[in-house]
Amino acid sequence: MKPTVIIVGADKGGVGKTTISRAILDHLGRKNILARAFDTENPRGTLYRFYPGITQIIDLSNVSDQMRLLDTIATASEKVTVVDLKAGNLSVALDTFDRIGVLEAAKAGEFNLALVHVVGPAVASLDEIGEVAKYTKDMNYIIARNFINETNFFEWDEKTYKKYFANLSNAQEIEVPKLNEMAYEQVDLAGVTYTDFVNNKNAQGETANFSFVLRGYVRKWLADFDNELNHTDLMKGLASSSRGRKDDA
Repeated sequence: MKPTVIIVGADKGGVGKTTISRAILDHLGRKNILARAFDTENPRGTLYRFYPGITQIIDLSNVSDQMRLLDTIATASEKVTVVDLKAGNLSVALDTFDRIGVLEAAKAGEFNLALVHVVGPAVASLDEIGEVAKYTKDMNYIIARNFINETNFFEWDEKTYKKYFANLSNAQEIEVPKLNEMAYEQVDLAGVTYTDFVNNKNAQGETANFSFVLRGYVRKWLADFDNELNHTDLMKGLASSSRGRKDDA
């Protein structure tokens, strides 16, 4: 299985990128695909709080931390690396990766590179798509429209859509449905993964007492997310590689 790096990010804050990172890690776990994660929200690390066993907190502007992430891609036992970029750091991170040869290495086939670009309903998010387009032509580019509230993507009319997507022949879209606020808050308070919450397990792996109703909301949300992600080329490729590895065993 070729190593895969999945970058999750946005330049606009408040669009729920760490929520998407958590959902991706859960999705991979349910498919028995080993993954590791890097949380660039240094030093607090929101992603780290939910996945302390597989997550490292790094400062992506630090050369030593860049080495911790990039120099270990080929040698790590986990063939999938998820990088949760802190808010406002997408363009900076892509520029850094471009300057040190990450994009070129991925283009040359040394590893698979994917960007899950989390966007909100405002045109400000659409502007980001145009700004990062120069970096995304040779990677697996997924635009995640995250419905963090009840609003529709009212500014994404057909004319605006065509303007921003005209030159993005490789882009794929997924829609992430809104998760019930109370369910989201309870998972956050519990400090567990979405999967563990659904399975009524606390952070120590013991049986918890989470609400049956709220677990149901999270279960449905995860199923909808799985359905969206399963249709992307990224997950089709990972599933194919994973099957090939089992067949060879």
